[in-house]
Amino acid sequence: MLTLAATHRTLADGRDLWFYDLPGHRCAPVPDRRVLPVHAGSPPELRFDRRTGEWVVIAAQRQERTYKPPPDQCPLCPGPTGLSSEIPALDYDVVVFENRFASLSAADNGRCEVVCFSSDHNGSFGGLDHRKARLVVDVWRDRTGDLMSRPGIEQVFCFENRGEQIGVTLTHPHGQIYGYPYLPPTTRALMAAAGTHRQTHGTNMFADMLAEERADGARIIMSSKSFTALAPFAARWPVEVHIYPNRKVRSLLDFDDAELEDFTFVYQQILQRLDRMYADPMPYMSALHQYTDSHAQREGYFHAQVISIRRSATKLKYLASSESVMGAFINDVSPEALADTLRGL
Repeated sequence: MLTLAATHRTLADGRDLWFYDLPGHRCAPVPDRRVLPVHAGSPPELRFDRRTGEWVVIAAQRQERTYKPPPDQCPLCPGPTGLSSEIPALDYDVVVFENRFASLSAADNGRCEVVCFSSDHNGSFGGLDHRKARLVVDVWRDRTGDLMSRPGIEQVFCFENRGEQIGVTLTHPHGQIYGYPYLPPTTRALMAAAGTHRQTHGTNMFADMLAEERADGARIIMSSKSFTALAPFAARWPVEVHIYPNRKVRSLLDFDDAELEDFTFVYQQILQRLDRMYADPMPYMSALHQYTDSHAQREGYFHAQVISIRRSATKLKYLASSESVMGAFINDVSPEALADTLRGL
């Protein structure tokens, strides 16, 4: 297993920052000379919706976050003077820092971190060389282990939003990590379904679904020694790809070195194929579904999910009344057609 070289620094307002370096390279941090308030606005507030039994976060301070700055003012590019960027350094490989405009409050045991994949402002995860992409995966794993060990955090969620059509306000290649102080609705629903499946069949729901998909083959996009990428049978989105390990694990912490290498390869392959679907890059949301070995999450099965609202070269899928109000999804693209397209790219 790769030993990560991480350098910890503290930003001007007390937030944590880590530099993660490729072997043979050392970052060059400089002091953060900015004058920042200790807190950016009012802290986020968790509110319980009694109608649905779900938590909602009110994070009004996020209205003040940086919005589409010009490239020369990007807060995620290296800041060699220590006066402008969130990353006070001459250069970096991968960086993680606490989000200044966090959606979850430390007072509620929540945590929000930003992961910068590269110092190249115009790069993308799919376009990283394999060593750099693997470093990002190892950083996800490292931060997952740290956050899962913290009291009060129920689930660790690594994700990326890419493209202005998705709503991205900073185009620099980056993702985020949320440490939820509660189980989000999707996880609760998945675990309830998996629990019912276990009671009925005595087996893991995700493992059975993967075996069925591999036997059918119509929605398989690609397979490797350790992973299978597929378009799910009941896909909600015009572009939706799931990547499952071929053995049951709950999180990145359970993979060996060869599996982490394989996951990096398959994940990048999917992103690259999505970018080849149309003349311009695919806007997407990607996420890692990770679980602990707690009773509530015991049936969890690690998988990556990549979705896009793009339903054709010129059209986007907007969540209108049926999806947004009633939660009843209507998909304009068959998963079989998507899988067939991606197999050929």
